[in-house]
Amino acid sequence: MSETEKKKTRKVIITCAVTGSIHTPSMSPHLPVTPEEISDAAVGAAGAGAAIIHLHARNPENGIPDQSVDAYKGILPVIKQRTGAVLNITTGGSTLMTTEERLGPALHYKPEVASLNMGSMNFGLYPMLNRFKEFKHDWEEDYLRTSDDRVFKNTFRDIETILTKCADNGTRFEVECYDIGHLYTCAHFADRGLIKPPFFIQSVFGILGGIGQHPEDVLHMKRTADRLFGDDYQWSVLGAGARQMQIAMQSVMLGGNVRVGLEDSLWLGRGKLAESNAAQVAAAREMIETLGFEIATPDEAREMLELKGGHDVNF
Repeated sequence: MSETEKKKTRKVIITCAVTGSIHTPSMSPHLPVTPEEISDAAVGAAGAGAAIIHLHARNPENGIPDQSVDAYKGILPVIKQRTGAVLNITTGGSTLMTTEERLGPALHYKPEVASLNMGSMNFGLYPMLNRFKEFKHDWEEDYLRTSDDRVFKNTFRDIETILTKCADNGTRFEVECYDIGHLYTCAHFADRGLIKPPFFIQSVFGILGGIGQHPEDVLHMKRTADRLFGDDYQWSVLGAGARQMQIAMQSVMLGGNVRVGLEDSLWLGRGKLAESNAAQVAAAREMIETLGFEIATPDEAREMLELKGGHDVNF
C-alpha cells in the first residue's frame, strides 16, 4: 500500500466534550446542565460519530460545576447503557476545586480514560464578560470576573497523586497540554514510568494563559510532541472558541485527532450558537471525511489507545 493510500485509510478519533466547566448556563440555552441533558448530549454526540465522550457534571439547579461522585451517578450508567462510546471523566473539574475533589469521580468509577492537566497556569475567563452581560444565576458573573486572580493549580505533586492513586484502576490518561512546557512535564512522568505509552496527548489552544491559536503554535506543539514521544503517542487538539474547526482541520492534516463540543466552543459558524454537541461532531465528521479520512469507532479508538474496555469500569 502506498503512503497516500495509508493516509486515506487513517482513522481519526473524534472526542466530544459535552459541557465542561468554562461556559456558564446563561451563555447558551443549548449547554447541557442536568444529568438528563448531559446524558442525552453524550448519546447524541456518539450517534453523530464521537468515539470518546469527555465528561464533567454540574449542579442541575444552577449549572455550577459539581465534581462529587454522586453528581455522576445519573450520567455514566445511562450513557454506557445507550452507547458503546469510551467515557472519559475529567480530573480537571474546575479552577475552584481541590485536587482531592477533582480526583474523586475518576478514582471511584475507574473509567477507561480520564483527563489530566500537565501544569499550573493562569486560566483567564474574564474576557467573556465583554460578550455576555446578563446572567441567570448569582455565581456566573463572579466566576468569570475573579478568574483574573485565579491560578489553575496542577503541581508536580498533584499530577503524581492522580497518577499513582489511579495506577491500579487500569485508567489511561488524556494528557491535556496547554503549553509547550506541559509536553516536557508529560515526558518527565513518562521517564519515571508513571505514564505509559501509547500516550494520548490533547493539545489545548486558545485559553488565556496558555498557548495561542496561530497555525505556527499548532505546528510548534506537534513538532515538539513528535520529538519527545516519536511513534508512542496519539495527538489530538482542541481549539477554544471560534477557531475550533480551523484547528481541528489542521490537526487532521498533520496526522492528528480532534476534540469538539460545547465545553470548548458554544459556536458553529460565525455568530451562530451550536444547537447541540452532535451538530459540532457532525461538522467535524464531515470535514474529516471530505479530507479523505475515516472516523474511528469506539472500539477502534480503544485499540489505538490500548484501553482496558468498557466492561472493566465501575459503573
